[in-house]
Amino acid sequence: MTVLLMTPPMTQLNTPYPATAYLTGFLRSRGYEAVQRDPAIELFLEMMTAPALEIIRQHVEENFEHFEDHELPDVIASFLADFDRYHLTVESAIRFLQGKDPSLALRINSRRFLPEGPAFDTIAQMEAVSGDVLQAAFGNLGVQDKAKYLATLFINDLSNVITQGVDPYFEVSRYGEQLAAANPSFNNLYDTLMDEPSFSSGILAQLVEQYLEETQPSVVALTVPFPGNMLGALRIAQTCKAINPDIPIVMGGGFINTELRALKDPRVFEFVDFICLDDGERPFITLLEYFEGQRKVDSLVRTYFLAEDKNGQPYVHFNENAELHDIPQTEVGAPVYDGLPLGEYLSLCEMLNPMHRIWSDGRWNKLTIAHGCYWRKCSFCDVSLDYIDRYDTAGADILVDRIEQLIEETGQTGFHFVDEALPPKVLFSLAKRLIERGVMISWWGNIRFERTFSEARCQLLADSGCIAVSGGLEVASDRLLKLMKKGVSVERVAHVTKAFSDAGILVHAYLMYGFPTQTEQETIDSLEMVRQMMKQGCFQSAYWHRFVATVHSPIGMHPEKFGITLAERPEILFAENDVNFTDPTGTDHEMLGVGLRKAIYNYMHGIGFEQPMSFWFNQPIARTQMKKNLISNAINNLISSN
Repeated sequence: MTVLLMTPPMTQLNTPYPATAYLTGFLRSRGYEAVQRDPAIELFLEMMTAPALEIIRQHVEENFEHFEDHELPDVIASFLADFDRYHLTVESAIRFLQGKDPSLALRINSRRFLPEGPAFDTIAQMEAVSGDVLQAAFGNLGVQDKAKYLATLFINDLSNVITQGVDPYFEVSRYGEQLAAANPSFNNLYDTLMDEPSFSSGILAQLVEQYLEETQPSVVALTVPFPGNMLGALRIAQTCKAINPDIPIVMGGGFINTELRALKDPRVFEFVDFICLDDGERPFITLLEYFEGQRKVDSLVRTYFLAEDKNGQPYVHFNENAELHDIPQTEVGAPVYDGLPLGEYLSLCEMLNPMHRIWSDGRWNKLTIAHGCYWRKCSFCDVSLDYIDRYDTAGADILVDRIEQLIEETGQTGFHFVDEALPPKVLFSLAKRLIERGVMISWWGNIRFERTFSEARCQLLADSGCIAVSGGLEVASDRLLKLMKKGVSVERVAHVTKAFSDAGILVHAYLMYGFPTQTEQETIDSLEMVRQMMKQGCFQSAYWHRFVATVHSPIGMHPEKFGITLAERPEILFAENDVNFTDPTGTDHEMLGVGLRKAIYNYMHGIGFEQPMSFWFNQPIARTQMKKNLISNAINNLISSN
């Protein structure tokens, strides 16, 4: 039996998403023939060729033939006006971003090689505030990085041309996301799938046909990590069924695990045969045993399939089978990347910020240190779901063995540990083993900014290869952090992040606004605390997220404890996650969000620290009540106490 595993478009362009790699390694360890493909990166590369741009131009000209020049979107006008240069340079730019033609950097840096569309306006906007930002960021010798940044802007323009001019569902990381995310009805997705395939869907179908011909699979398995993968997954399934109606198609992944827990629409099963929830190893093994005739359908684990009621009417049946337990972390094995085009991924530089670029730059081996979250108390998090709630670890020596196995296979020593929150005890043990065994890697991952991370332990992590960490500062308000059950204070976060930074480790902070009962005053004070921490070098990168209540979080399950009222929800037939709510505080979070994002964008570029809070907002706001030296005093007090 041959299993073909695929990640639908779109995820990251710089490195494979790890789900199929994990399942491939696990299935092979159990004696199955497993192969994998990444149509996401291959679809993107097919669209970034000179012949594809000719087709894209034809579509654009047809779609905008009745528009006057001044009515054209900026990116479309730029593309059409400078098409010959786009056509001439696109394949060279892709090769450069794949690391195959580094000498091209000097031509790119001349600013006369690549056409410059609206994405390049960001350079002029920053230069209007702080002078030559490219010189400040890259100096005279940062030739490769500067060219990578400019080539990334070029790719962004072309991606926007496709989205605005050819295929509205195409986005580099959110492919048709609006059709699936928290959508209680399957109608939008179903209608789209019944329509003529879009430009990108047509290319995707050609790729899938090629994969089926190459691998001749007995089973097709699709992982759907995000809402933006669902349309692509169903298009792949649709193509597979058109070629071979009898081939079993199985679906799982993060989006499924989070949002399809109340699935009832039988039309989904016109495209797929089985949908698995939570960790895929045990459900998938039982499915394969079922396909081989070794197991009955009523013994499947956490699996949806179509059944018939006593009147012969189809309905969505969910089979639980709690008697079979999940595969422990000690037995899931290491990911296997065989079958994925590791030399074809793009290293991008999307922002002039050394920490922020890590997400899109470099080919990282992705590895999980532990399943679930060791803390699992945060009130905004989906702590009731398996991927958070069930905590299970593998020993440090097993982890180092897997790391060495991945280095041997891929030739890469960069690792992204993709845990919800890296458990400190396991992390420190792993760091010591890496040092003791002389395994030289570079690694980064997500943590909680808790007191366990002392200066000495941060240095231990740095010595083991830690280059960056990310973590949740969230609202930067002690009252709200307590309500969130984060288990940290703003002062503690300042101490911990400064300890990481002083050890030479880059730090990214996740920030949140619009939390239940959060006032305008608290939001402005939070921004002031963030300004002080970034100015003091506690962290180098950050991002403001608008708070969203989810049905699987403590807030979604017990809104009365947080002073809010949930909106009435429609009947759920498909996806369920975000839920609207009424907050009696009445804060204008929409207005505040614009200013918060503007401020943090400038802070990440080292700009605007001396501006008053009011500078970032389009209307009068509350004055901050925070002392200007609050964070510096907190850091100095820590130093003096040590």
